[in-house]
Amino acid sequence: MEADGEEGDGTWVKVADLSECPPGNLLEVEAGRERIVLANVDGDVYALQNRCSHQDLPLSDGELEGDRLECLYHGARFDVCTGKAVGLPAIKPVLSYDVQIRGQEIFVQI
Repeated sequence: MEADGEEGDGTWVKVADLSECPPGNLLEVEAGRERIVLANVDGDVYALQNRCSHQDLPLSDGELEGDRLECLYHGARFDVCTGKAVGLPAIKPVLSYDVQIRGQEIFVQI
């Protein structure tokens, strides 16, 4: 999702080109020391911490169904727009990051 341009307190880091994460896909990226999974939902890009809150496994190995990301390992589901856990066995949210699209480049605020 495109941010409104406000800078906030974090640093914006280029993590990928838009072509690397087409609609309906996930992409594992790094921003500084953070491992992040990008999710492209109908052209809007969201960014979550790439660690399932259930057992600390990579969410980027999972599947994107609409705006829900399902962890491959135990079936936990998360809302990619907010990071909220929406399916057991996960009950804790995962961290979400602000995203900006600048031309064809994806930036994440860390």
